[in-house]
Amino acid sequence: MTAKKFKDSNDGKLSYRAPKHLSPLASACWRKTVPFLEEQKPVDKIDSFLVEMYCTQYEIYRNSYEHLKKHGEVQEIYKPIQDMTGEIIDRQFQGFKRNPMTQIYSDAIKNLTKIGSELGLSPKSRSELIELNMQDTNEKSTKDKMKAFFDGGDDDY
Repeated sequence: MTAKKFKDSNDGKLSYRAPKHLSPLASACWRKTVPFLEEQKPVDKIDSFLVEMYCTQYEIYRNSYEHLKKHGEVQEIYKPIQDMTGEIIDRQFQGFKRNPMTQIYSDAIKNLTKIGSELGLSPKSRSELIELNMQDTNEKSTKDKMKAFFDGGDDDY
C-alpha cells in the first residue's frame, strides 16, 4: 500500500482537527474557521497552509491586543539622572513613544484581512466568490444584469 499524496489525504478536505504544532488559541481559531469554510464553499487540503497562516495571525493579533490593553499604546520615556558616582538618583520625563506592539497589532490585522479575503471570510470576498460561481455556471452576474438594465439592452426586466 502506498501513502496518499498530501492533497489526497482526508479525501482532499481539511481536517476539523487543528495541526498539533498550533497553540491552543490558534487551534481554537482553526476549529471555528474550518467548519465555516466547509459550509460556504468546500476548501481543499492544499488550503490548509492559508488556514494555518490565518489562525497564527489571529493568535498574534490577540496576543498583541492583550499586551496593548495591559501596557497602553504609548510608553513614557525617562532619562536617568546620575550623581557624581554614577548612581541613578532620579529620572527626568522626556515624553512618550509609540509602543512597538502597535505595529505588530496593525500588521496582524492587515494579514488577517488579506488572508481572510483569500479564504472568503469577509462579506465582500464571499459575494465575489458567489459572483465567480455564477459566472462559472454561465448565468448572468448581477453586475452584467445591472449594466444591461442601464444600457437598455436587456428585455429581461
